[in-house]
Amino acid sequence: MYTEFDHYFVRLQNSINKHWDSDALCDYRGKSMTFGQMATSIAQIHTFFETAGIKKEDHIALCAKNCASWALSFISVASYETVVVPILVDFKPDSIQKLVTHSDSIMLMTDNDTWKKLDINAMPGLKAVINIENTELLYCNDEAIKTAHDNLVENFKAKYPEGLKKEDVKALLPTDNMDKLSVINYTSGSTGDPKGVMLTHRSLSAGIDYGHRHIPVYPGDHMVSMLPMAHIYGLAFEFLYPLSGGATIHYLGKSPSPTLLLQAMKDVRPYLICTVPLVMEKIYKASLKPVLSKPVMKVLTKIPGLNMIIFNKVREKLDGAFGGRVREYVMGGAPLNPEVEDCFRKIKLHYTVGYGMTEASPLLAYASWKTYAKRSCGRSVDCGDARIDSADPTKIVGEIQAIGPNICIGYYKNEKATKELFTEDRYIHTGDLGLIDKDGNIFIKGRSKNMILSANGQNIYPEEVEAVVNNQEYVAESVVVDRDSKLVALVYLNPDAMKRDGIGYEQIEMVRSNIFNGANESLPVYSKIAKVELRDEPFEKTPKMSIKRFLYS
Repeated sequence: MYTEFDHYFVRLQNSINKHWDSDALCDYRGKSMTFGQMATSIAQIHTFFETAGIKKEDHIALCAKNCASWALSFISVASYETVVVPILVDFKPDSIQKLVTHSDSIMLMTDNDTWKKLDINAMPGLKAVINIENTELLYCNDEAIKTAHDNLVENFKAKYPEGLKKEDVKALLPTDNMDKLSVINYTSGSTGDPKGVMLTHRSLSAGIDYGHRHIPVYPGDHMVSMLPMAHIYGLAFEFLYPLSGGATIHYLGKSPSPTLLLQAMKDVRPYLICTVPLVMEKIYKASLKPVLSKPVMKVLTKIPGLNMIIFNKVREKLDGAFGGRVREYVMGGAPLNPEVEDCFRKIKLHYTVGYGMTEASPLLAYASWKTYAKRSCGRSVDCGDARIDSADPTKIVGEIQAIGPNICIGYYKNEKATKELFTEDRYIHTGDLGLIDKDGNIFIKGRSKNMILSANGQNIYPEEVEAVVNNQEYVAESVVVDRDSKLVALVYLNPDAMKRDGIGYEQIEMVRSNIFNGANESLPVYSKIAKVELRDEPFEKTPKMSIKRFLYS
């Protein structure tokens, strides 16, 4: 196990001093700030906290849309050694208010749109609410905080009469706090109520260090932030890791349209794409499959030599859509559809599939696209250790368990859940089932809570059945559930594909029948579906775009 690593603030200190006049945080087609300006703003916020009487280890909630100001606020709170509580802006107002209160936050940093939806009376522990977009004080019931806010400019000038200098940066980003709580990250997962995962500076630093060693950041690198910043995947790998390496981060805001997203990719030209399989699967279905499925293409791609020319052209076009500088596409949060993966293999796309969870900050497994084994989710990260709880991990499916400095210290104010998280030898229960081959590649079979035991004792992993169902024409997504010992596929159809092909209401039954027959032709006898039910709306998702299965079982 690799255990020697620095605080990620050490890298950030170096990047700020080295790239002082280079852009650090940018809103796409909006404002930007250099590394030097970012450091100055951090110092201003620290001065405000200090004069306002904010104590080290106080809790401050952060709930706003993805933007440069969000990133600045996070770094400022974390480096002041207060605890950051990132809350997903897409949560319902009632949920946001409950999490602010449950986390014991004394301050909320938000944006104007989010604030309009909230009820301050439902968050009695708050002393103040700050607008991250313009530092406006939206609410305050504490005189010290109000006075500090009114005198922010004067207090900063008094502390830094000549302005912030490079030699001041080290003091802004303390590194002697590795085992102190840094983040409470609420995760709803796909199985129930949110839990506040407690991550230390050490937990975050372990994963960020791993990223730098395995996916180096180079001068001039840019990153497009698409994932929710309040979720650990986006927080760690679209923000803290690239920024601490000196990359420029570009924020698209809330839920960009496909047109805006692709234009941003062409303009920014990112070096790395962090995404979820659902996004890449949609690209495959919309752009790659229609081209490669044409009769003439099926013939041409079977001709040795010519097929590679075609596949190379397809890959170059896909890479070009993402700006042409992507060194690797990293997918996580859910398994990649086998049909989609087979296509990516044929065109030699630089893709890999990782595996993680909020409790691991977030990485548990990863492998470079050069060594990635198809259908796997990589190998155990070297800042930790993953094992399979099985008599024979290479053949008998067992729970994936993990340990390491990247692992959280438990759940906030939830001793029962914390106790249940850890094994007796301090590995964590992931709840995921898998196998591991002789080379250390981990293959996820499904969630332990999702596994269905058939009448003849056969273990059925609904994710594997869903992969087959999702390959059927017009299927956008599906969930397979057990009803009276029979497998039922709940299916949401792709409205764009239906419209494109002129499929109307009178043909729905034909589509349903084709899905049923097509899936069962490919499924083994023990996991054939008994029924297909069509849904009118997409399935509800978690922040990492996993379907909330507990709502449909």
